[in-house]
Amino acid sequence: PDVGTVVVYHITAPWVQSWSLNTHIYSNSSSNQNFRGQLREVKGKCASIELLPDFESQYHCWGIQAKNKEQNFALSILTDPDIDLVTIAGEAGTGKTLLTLAAALHQVYEDKYYDEIIVTRATVPMGEDIGFLPGEEEDKIEPWMGAITDALETLSTNQTDHDFERKSSVEFLKNRVKIKSSGFMRGRSFSDKIFIIDEAQNLTSAQMHGLISRAGTGTKVIAIGNLKQIDTPYLSASTSGFSFAMDRMRNWKHYAHITLQSVERSRLADYVAANFSD
Repeated sequence: PDVGTVVVYHITAPWVQSWSLNTHIYSNSSSNQNFRGQLREVKGKCASIELLPDFESQYHCWGIQAKNKEQNFALSILTDPDIDLVTIAGEAGTGKTLLTLAAALHQVYEDKYYDEIIVTRATVPMGEDIGFLPGEEEDKIEPWMGAITDALETLSTNQTDHDFERKSSVEFLKNRVKIKSSGFMRGRSFSDKIFIIDEAQNLTSAQMHGLISRAGTGTKVIAIGNLKQIDTPYLSASTSGFSFAMDRMRNWKHYAHITLQSVERSRLADYVAANFSD
């Protein structure tokens, strides 16, 4: 189908009533292996499944294409203007940060759906004084934002092969992604922004609530986390604010979640991921 065309399939079966809204659906059939769909509505025993854009071969975001069906689902919900809150879980190397930033840049600077990208990292506790670090607020929070910087450099490389242009592109992107401490959010709200919460597994439920509630009209919130890598000693996978948000937002039509499972890194990273776990 052409861009903008919406294709909806209707399935009638008793078991569709147990599906959550925005559940992702794919086919294992040899005749239709590329089917990627999303549950939009359930009425009684009838489910409406919308065919998703093909980000694996047809479309891209800021030069990035999906490498597997899970990344296709991720790019679909990240670029869906009807989804206000996205949670993306997955281990290191699955593409969480890269896909999120690619989709954010595409929607701000190409589609112009949003005005600005704001990023915070949850490893800096809400309310903590960051005044002991040198520089302005963005300088103080930047040491915690290595994954964001790495992703921006990768996205810049995708845009050009020339070294000078690549360096200019990196600076261009860095200047357009606003890095803020979580304390910046206290008592404020903002509209028409993309707000990215990195390392969301380290938030308490109160902190997650405090950050998400900052979103004003037209703002999309994207929380990225890895429940296997919680750095806060008093939180677990079940008590993390990241898990809390997934549970409380489930079945709201403007919320979607994806867990990325395929590590898209080097063979060394693949081996370490498979053999260094407990």
